[in-house]
Parts: sequence; C-alpha cells; structure tokens
Amino acid sequence: MTPSFHFAPAADARKSGTRRTLLAAAVTLAASMLPWSGAQAQASGGAYPNKPVRIIVGFPAGTGPDIVARLLAQKLSEGWGNLGVIVDNKPGAGGLIAAGEAARAAPDGYTIMLGETGQLSIAPSSYNKLPYDPAKDFAAVSQVVTSDFVLLVNPQKVPARNVKEFVDWTKQQKGLFLATFGAGTPGHFGAFMFGDAVKLKPEPVHYKNTSDALGGLFSGDVQGVFASVGLAAPNVKSGKLAALGTTGATRTPTLPDVPTIKEQGYANLEFSSWFGIVAPAKTPPEIIAKLNADIVRAVQSPEGKAKMEEAGFRVTGTSQQDFARTIAADTVTWGKAVAATGFKAD
Repeated sequence: MTPSFHFAPAADARKSGTRRTLLAAAVTLAASMLPWSGAQAQASGGAYPNKPVRIIVGFPAGTGPDIVARLLAQKLSEGWGNLGVIVDNKPGAGGLIAAGEAARAAPDGYTIMLGETGQLSIAPSSYNKLPYDPAKDFAAVSQVVTSDFVLLVNPQKVPARNVKEFVDWTKQQKGLFLATFGAGTPGHFGAFMFGDAVKLKPEPVHYKNTSDALGGLFSGDVQGVFASVGLAAPNVKSGKLAALGTTGATRTPTLPDVPTIKEQGYANLEFSSWFGIVAPAKTPPEIIAKLNADIVRAVQSPEGKAKMEEAGFRVTGTSQQDFARTIAADTVTWGKAVAATGFKAD
C-alpha cells in the first residue's frame, strides 16, 4: 500500500522552502517504498510481455518445427490477450542459421527460438564450427513436444511391408540409400543407427528439408526415409507411402497399427526428436520463468494438447531444469552416434 503523509500548514512564507523540501523527500520516500517504481517500469518497458514476441524457427513452413511453433504461438497469443506472437522462419543449414541469429538476439524475451535436437544436442559433435554455442548462448525454457520417426518407403517402388522384408530386399540391391532432411539432423544419424541395428551400411542422401526428402522417395531416387510421424501420417493414411516401423519405445497414437522397430526384433533401435523453446542466455530469470509457466499452460491445456497430438506429437511441457538436463544428456547420447559415423562438417 502507498504510504500516506500529512503536513501542517506553514505559519508564514519563510517556511515555504521547508515545505517544498519535505514534500520532495516524502515523494522520494513513497516511490522507494512502492513494489515497482516508475523508473523501474520505464527501464523494463512494463510487465512482460507488452509487445509481440517473435519465435524463430530454423525450418520451412509446413515442417514439424514450424507446425509446433504455430500451434504454440496461437495459444500463447490467446493467453497474452491476443498480443501477437510471430513465427519467423529462417531455414537453412539444418537450422544453424536460425540458431545463430537467435543466440545474438537481445536477451529481453521478445525473441526466442523453437529449437530441436539437431540444433542443440547434435550440432556440437557434428560441426567443426558453429555460429553459436548451445551450452553457453541459450537458456532452456521448456521442452514442448517429442516426435517419433517412422521408416517410410514408396509402395510403388519397394515391395517390403515390414522392416525384415525391407532389410532382405535392400541386401539384393546395390546399396541402402536413405534420404535425410539435412546433414547433421536426427534423420541423418538415425539412418546410421538403423544401419547398425540391421547390419547394413547406409548411404545417406541429404535433402534441404523433409518435404524434399519425401519428394526423393516418391521419385524413386532413394529407398526409404525416416520422417517425423506428424508429417508422415497423411501420406501413410492415404496409401501413398508405406510405414514399416516407428522409432519410439511404444507405438504412436497417430499410427497405432504400425509396430515399433523394436517390436520387430531390433531391440537396440530407438530414437526420437524433441522441440523446445530456448532464449538468449542473458534473458532475465523472471522472464524465463514467465515464459515457462505460460508455455506449459498452453501445451497442457485440453485444446493445446489435443491439437499437438492431432498433428502427431507427444506433448511434454517440462520445467526449465528438466529441459536443460535433456539437452545435456542428449548431447552425450547423440555425440556417441555422431562419433561412430565419423561425420564432421565444416
């Protein structure tokens, strides 16, 4: 509560100076006792957020990260009184360009990034030089969703309908050519993990993104691809592509009839990806906490969760600490997978 002060009238004009001095002192004292002074409010720009927030995404429109970012942006905007949340696609170099820009953004909470496994946990091991340091340049805010992958083939080109049939068929071919949605991405190293599990050496064929990789599958330039469940589901349900197995620990609700690869006898093959919000490293902790609370509320709300699951994702919405631990642990796990391939990009 603002303090109240009372001053007796001055006896004569000679005391007017004293009155002004006391009044100034009272105003200063009152301001210092308020929980949020005018100077502080001006410095902070008011309560966060009070202007549109930008979410940088390192992949094109229509891809998995973009879908998650737009669903999240809609729910955050609603929670912030339709203030406005802008999804800014900055595709290129497997998301590295976007991550570099996000790392250099002002640490004020108005530029954040929807990061994914490749940018934050795989890149440190797979690239000699990065335009950012995932461990030093970003503060974890919240993991939003996880995504399993599904091994897809073109049923017009490949006769196999399960993993064993695919392995037997590829052994009769000139090689195992698997599309990826970019060098250094989970799909890239997932292809090597698959090859190790089935005792075959894959030849990864890199495309700019998942859509281009699916195009290579339709044209017959490659034999298979590991695509996110959300992007794969429409083509699988329409019969355009055949799903041989998923990479999660359990079947995905989006494609419940497709068995996991582990179910089919390849116990060591399990991998997935995640998407989560990070902010520039020096973003104030109170803003990080506000973002975390609002993101968790948004994705775990009945409508937010339903829309994410409908798009093929498993909703998480974690604490800051849990997301930071996930990034660190996966950096070690994927680092081992990268080292096994000998891959290193400039």
